[in-house]
Amino acid sequence: MIAQHSGQIITTDSVAGHIVHPGTAVYSGTKWAIQAIMDGLRQEQAANHIKTTMISPGAVNTELFSTISDPKRREAVESDEKNNGLSATDVANAVLYAIDQPANVAVNEVLMRPVTQQR
Repeated sequence: MIAQHSGQIITTDSVAGHIVHPGTAVYSGTKWAIQAIMDGLRQEQAANHIKTTMISPGAVNTELFSTISDPKRREAVESDEKNNGLSATDVANAVLYAIDQPANVAVNEVLMRPVTQQR
C-alpha cells in the first residue's frame, strides 16, 4: 500500500469499544485498543493516502453469544440477538459503503446498531 501510495485498512470493532457493561471490561478493553491502533494508523499513513476504516456494529446475529458461560445471561442475549440483531449482510453493506467512497474521502468509523438496541 505504501509503494502504490493508496489502499484501505478495514477492521471490525464493536459498540463494546464505546460502552462498557459490567462483566465485559476485558472484552471492551480489547475493542478500545483497536480504536487506538486504527487512529494511530490513520495518522501515520495519511500522507501515503492509505485510508483506515473501523466498522463497529452492535448486536449481530452470530454464534458468539453461545460462548457465554452464564446460562441465564446467554439465553437472554441470544433471544435478543435472534429477534433484533443486525445480520452479517448489514455489516457487509457498511464495509461496502466505506470502500465505495471517492479517493479523497475516508470513512474512518461506522458505528451501527439495531434500531432497538439502547446501549
